[in-house]
Amino acid sequence: MTEEKIRHSRLRRFLKVLFIIVLVVVIAVAAFIGYLTVTEYKPSDIEQLKVVNKGTETGASKELTLMTWNIGYGALGDDADFFMDGGKKVSTATKKQVRSHMYSITKQIRQVNPDVVFLQEVDTDAQRSHFVNEKTFVENNTKNYSDTFALNYRCAFVPYPMPPIGKVEAGIQTLSKLQINSAERVALPCPFTWPTRVANLKRCITINRASANGGTDNLSLVNLHLEAYDDGSGKAAQTKILRNYLDQEYKSGNYVIAAGDFNQSFSSVDTSMYPAHEGLWKCGELDCSEFSSDWQFEMDTTHPSCRSLDKPYADADKSDFQYYMIDGFIVSKNVKVEKVETLDLGFKNSDHNPVVMTVELQ
Repeated sequence: MTEEKIRHSRLRRFLKVLFIIVLVVVIAVAAFIGYLTVTEYKPSDIEQLKVVNKGTETGASKELTLMTWNIGYGALGDDADFFMDGGKKVSTATKKQVRSHMYSITKQIRQVNPDVVFLQEVDTDAQRSHFVNEKTFVENNTKNYSDTFALNYRCAFVPYPMPPIGKVEAGIQTLSKLQINSAERVALPCPFTWPTRVANLKRCITINRASANGGTDNLSLVNLHLEAYDDGSGKAAQTKILRNYLDQEYKSGNYVIAAGDFNQSFSSVDTSMYPAHEGLWKCGELDCSEFSSDWQFEMDTTHPSCRSLDKPYADADKSDFQYYMIDGFIVSKNVKVEKVETLDLGFKNSDHNPVVMTVELQ
């Protein structure tokens, strides 16, 4: 065999091996995407939630204290940055740190001692929080609360970035000293298309109905966490669904309080003290004029409710940091708002500060 034929033979073998490798990779990727597609979390439009009633009160009194807090799955403390916000990290805390953050979060809840707690980003089985069941952790460290939980994120393996996020199972949790009579999960539209959709959140609201005024009236407690990383259309569509359900609950004769992480500032609130920094995530704006006069929009401007995760907070210049006001309450007009306060905890255990509101049922 001539030297030229030997080179051609070697080239054919190389190309054949290369083709086989590429084919195997393509098949593996297709199989993986297929697996995620088949196992994609597809909740029904409305699902009844399991209610664990440990609340000691059978009917709401006139005055109530409520807290909303995005706890950042116990892994977004003041030393964390996150790739989706312009940071570098995917894994943002050790298991020891997650447990420490969760102890501090539940301790804060006990200190405030609210009648109702709305929590977002509560992991139950996720690699990012080292598989600490935070829902159970909260239940075990806060006593005499009724409890509901709804998934809004379930993916067998989130494949991005590198290293990948991995398995995620998380949701929103509502605690109430009042006994909850019924609760349901209402699905919100997902703005993402296949295949991005299969590894993304499936947002929702939960409607928790409790007795008020000794059982003669109903109190609807709505927990929410709206879209974050969309072009704005997702937040708008989800806000519309939220508005329709709030109107429905109020027109049924209920007191209604919605709370959570809107990923939007209310248009009725002056946010000029927290200007947007160039190149960083920008929150949306919820147009309050799209709601009827039956609703009040409550955010506290004294302290920011959220900070950017483009860099760690602990050693940063606090005067030139990116802050947001995206956590708050929407309240029906038959509820008198007495006080709203964002607790300045220095983002020690979460990238959000809790917001506390005191109300009186009219």
